[in-house]
Amino acid sequence: MTADTAEIDLNADLGEGFGPWRMGDDTALLRVVTSANVACGFHAGDPDIMTRVFSQAQEAGVAVGAHVAFPDLAGFGRRVLPMSAAEIMRAVAYQIGAAQALAALAGHRLTYVKAHGALANLAERDAAVADAIVGAIRAVDSSLALLAIARSEQTRAGARAGLRVAHEIFADRAYADDGRLAPRGTPDAVIHDVDAAIARVRRMLAAQALITMSDKMLPTSIDSICVHGDTPEAVTLAQALRAALIADGVALRSFASP
Repeated sequence: MTADTAEIDLNADLGEGFGPWRMGDDTALLRVVTSANVACGFHAGDPDIMTRVFSQAQEAGVAVGAHVAFPDLAGFGRRVLPMSAAEIMRAVAYQIGAAQALAALAGHRLTYVKAHGALANLAERDAAVADAIVGAIRAVDSSLALLAIARSEQTRAGARAGLRVAHEIFADRAYADDGRLAPRGTPDAVIHDVDAAIARVRRMLAAQALITMSDKMLPTSIDSICVHGDTPEAVTLAQALRAALIADGVALRSFASP
């Protein structure tokens, strides 16, 4: 999205439950977002949950992507596991395949891939890990887009590989001065104030830049805005952000509509 483009994608992480356990309100978020990142069973999700979310997304006209992660159900995919680049590539390919199959079963079509949690944060700065994720996408289905953290090694890896890359900013996460996401243990790393989050997103879109915790601006393309589905205020934030963007004359459309 350039400074004069009045169109943006709004995405959220969905399907983050397992068996009878649930996290977040998938049904409510699917009424708001334009793209849904669906957990593929490694950090959360199972065949029943995945199929249900894909089916609901198809009915709602929401694009769907594979939300791939380290195999870490107990840690919700937020711990770095000691895996080689080759092991990461195989794990990502495995998850993409599962997501494609269950999306097809639900009558929908997978159109992109996004890394989750510790895997995404590692790929933000580690070129080998970023290349492993991209390599898996290319091998399984090179028509899939890559939704990646803006200004990261992932975006550069995707560009090198010739994938369609969408640059993502976060409505509810703070940035350090190097442009990386502030670690979750850092005070104010997660933004819970809805009004503050919306004001910050508006500033980032207007400037086409990341805004860091010290108010530094780092230029970037912006194609998608993420709201994390596992926070208590996720639905409220997503609804308010959608309304604010529409009020600003911004059209909401998935970067990866099938």
